[in-house]
Amino acid sequence: MRHVYRCPLRWADLDLQGHVNNVVYVDYLQEARVDLMRAVGLSRTAHGDPGQDMADGVVVVRHEVTYLAPLTLRFRPVSIECWITEVRAASFTMAYEVFHDTEDGGREVYVRATTVLSPFVFAAERPRRLTPREQEALAPYLEPAAGERTPRIASVDRDGAHHFDLHVRFSDVDLYRHVNNVKYFEYFQEARIRMIAEATRDTGVTMPQIVVAQTDVDYRRPILLRPEAYVVRSRVARLGTRSMTIEAEIADGDEALSRSRVTVVFWDGAAQRSTEPPAALRDVLLG
Repeated sequence: MRHVYRCPLRWADLDLQGHVNNVVYVDYLQEARVDLMRAVGLSRTAHGDPGQDMADGVVVVRHEVTYLAPLTLRFRPVSIECWITEVRAASFTMAYEVFHDTEDGGREVYVRATTVLSPFVFAAERPRRLTPREQEALAPYLEPAAGERTPRIASVDRDGAHHFDLHVRFSDVDLYRHVNNVKYFEYFQEARIRMIAEATRDTGVTMPQIVVAQTDVDYRRPILLRPEAYVVRSRVARLGTRSMTIEAEIADGDEALSRSRVTVVFWDGAAQRSTEPPAALRDVLLG
């Protein structure tokens, strides 16, 4: 069984190309996830007492998001289908498909994604095991996925990485002063834009448009609200013919709090297709 959530689109969700921004999709996934957990009745603590909703009492361990097609503003909601692909003792994995139904009975799919989640006791700052009641509530939505889980991002090469000072805003955090999982995508995006802007500044090299094709984010430690800045280290790990992969980490000193791997495609907006970057840009990005 699968759960379907209808998510309205807003002007504020769009980027400069008129497409829903890649970060906003993660917000949509979060809304669909919360809606599913409330639909199955996971609205009380493990002891059955009124209090922390499991929809809010979980932490994201990993996101994998694949962007398949651009979504433009439409005056009808986008559908998000979600289901469970794996249930473990202290974690579960949710899969999603973001789409519009087409007139021929098919689907126009924009994003496919998975999220690994772990129940969490915020008052004690520790994860916990799923209760039998929670496992039972999730069971009707279980569709085991074929294949192995993608390995976590083991490390990011810090040599020659671009450094970006990250200041957490008050609006970025929840009641427990933890940064919301969606904000990590914004942090990595901002650091990525700064890295490219600083690399091409005063070089005379024109940067073509880029679109995000894949984003994987691993969450290792909570990012907390504080006056001191964290650092985001970013580097080009691979530069292909029409795409590049950027690896990055958010760190507190030498401790990595989160890591990401993002594949972007160089894009010709006029022709609406991928394009090869100029040779001068390749030299700048690899320099």
